[in-house]
Amino acid sequence: MSDPNTAAPEPLPPVCVLGLGLIGGSLLRVLHDAGHQAFGYNRSTQTVDDAVRDGYQASSDLDATLRRAAESDAMIVLATPVTTIEPLVSAIADLAPDALLTDVISVKQEVAEIVARLHPNARYVGGHPMAGTSRSGWSATDPSLFVDAMWMVTTDDATPARDWLAVATMALATGARVVPAAADAHDRAVAAISHLPHLTAAATAAVGAGESGLALRLAAGSFRDGTRVAGSAPALQRAMVEANRIAVLNVLSETIDRLIAARDDLRDKGTVEVLIDDGHRARIAYEEMANGAVKAITGAEVGDDGWQHEFRRQAHAGRVWVG
Repeated sequence: MSDPNTAAPEPLPPVCVLGLGLIGGSLLRVLHDAGHQAFGYNRSTQTVDDAVRDGYQASSDLDATLRRAAESDAMIVLATPVTTIEPLVSAIADLAPDALLTDVISVKQEVAEIVARLHPNARYVGGHPMAGTSRSGWSATDPSLFVDAMWMVTTDDATPARDWLAVATMALATGARVVPAAADAHDRAVAAISHLPHLTAAATAAVGAGESGLALRLAAGSFRDGTRVAGSAPALQRAMVEANRIAVLNVLSETIDRLIAARDDLRDKGTVEVLIDDGHRARIAYEEMANGAVKAITGAEVGDDGWQHEFRRQAHAGRVWVG
């Protein structure tokens, strides 16, 4: 039986983006360029001036932006680092309390806890597009950033179908593919495949640079690719990793254990076979999934009884929601 409140997709509502850096600015651009009503806020007047100059609707007046969001029944997207969202959430609770709220922040449990504490009646459905570069700011924005990217949309047993559908529809409008997941499962996954790489990249870069100028002069593809994310703004990296500290601690401990075992094998047996072979198999598995045909979630529709559980189950098997 389907949820009577959510039988069919509705047109994408206006979208209000709070934060116009790489992700938020790219979201504003792609939605606007596709003909959707979208407007944004940024604390920096320079960023706002740049966005307006490029033809987008932006303001540095948060209160006015949120009043506009309330009046237009816009979906509000938090697109600033998690360390900065508390005053934004409080302002939303005061000025646009009925607005559907989502975000593009790389941790989900921390955001959900902040929203629950400061705006307990919020209609909140978390999101996280797996897209980005080492650059930041409005000048780095790109309306094609999300094409074929995976966009996680939080899905728990209490998620209202209509609200989930609105957030997922926005993600599809950017060219992304939707992956439903529980907040804690998302945070564990990104700790391993996104946050840990920032730490290993930083370690590789620091060791390489600390060796000598000769090492950096000889550095080529392996060093370049392995340290790319270390070039991201340090404050953004810290905010991301530290907000997911429990999950990161777990994967960091596993990584350290594997490196210690590899060190001991190299010292005692003259080989690093176990770590290299395990890593090679994992990389091949990733390439097969990344390059293979995308499998869609089937046999369940948004609003069906138990759709949230079924969507999560299929997502854990690598399937995505395509609308």
